[in-house]
Amino acid sequence: MPYFVGIDIGGTNVEIGILNESGEILGKKSIKTNSKNGAETTFNRIWDTTKELAKELNIAENDIEAIGMGIPGPVVNNSVVKIAANFSWGNNFPAKELMEKVSGKPVKVGNDVKVIALGEMLFGAGKGYKNSINIAIGTGIAAGIIINGTILDGADGAAGEFGHIVVNEDGYKCGCGLTGCLETYCSATGIVREGVRRLKENQDNALYRRINGNLDNLEARDIFELAKEGDPFSMSIVDFFCQYLAKGLGTLLNIVNPELVIFSGGVSKAGNTLLDGVKKHLPKYALNMTVENLKFAFGTLEEEAGIKGAAALIIK
Repeated sequence: MPYFVGIDIGGTNVEIGILNESGEILGKKSIKTNSKNGAETTFNRIWDTTKELAKELNIAENDIEAIGMGIPGPVVNNSVVKIAANFSWGNNFPAKELMEKVSGKPVKVGNDVKVIALGEMLFGAGKGYKNSINIAIGTGIAAGIIINGTILDGADGAAGEFGHIVVNEDGYKCGCGLTGCLETYCSATGIVREGVRRLKENQDNALYRRINGNLDNLEARDIFELAKEGDPFSMSIVDFFCQYLAKGLGTLLNIVNPELVIFSGGVSKAGNTLLDGVKKHLPKYALNMTVENLKFAFGTLEEEAGIKGAAALIIK
């Protein structure tokens, strides 16, 4: 029986899982990335942990058919990480080649957000849909775009960098070098920034009281939870967030015309508070024909999304 390895490499942790051909995770382990020790050291530790996991599951190493890896940054040809932004491994990092050398197994590498979109299509909320957009909202925001069952990579792996649509030329400077990117408004970081800006001008509200006036303690979930409870101050911040998100999403809908939009990532836990706000503003930015039959969903893979998504690269 063939087994597959799904590896989700993050800036802090690496999640490793062994799956069967149905995409069921049979066992998983987490280790610290410690990328500063060098890519080869990190990849050797990942493979050693994978072998330990296989042993615990009574799976022979020879029965592991292939490895799928999700990693932040644009990935070209399921092989080279063009910009390894979260690591000190340099640009044009040959992730596939190195992992194949370390493990002796066939390897496919994908961008972390794109592989989550693949995972949701094969095993989660996107099952049964051939055209979908998975919008992952966390520290940043990005989109995994699936057209006719195939993930859109682009010439340099940069397709789906939805967070870098410029929505306000007079806005905030973004880490990517552009000004006024969607990500500076529609991310956990963005909504907290807007919350802090408003709290500096107005302390007479439930949000200020919730954080005991310590602006450094403000988190996105504080804003969304109070908005859900009907707090006008927090509802106004969420509405601001949703308007920008609808503006960016409308652009994508007019270009891609998907059947389904899936929200995933930490901010998606805001649920209908997020969805209702986006739907309210969307008609201003999207053609009616792109929204009249459009369905929305929230990712169902949750903490297993990275592992299952990476495995989706190799389980077809």
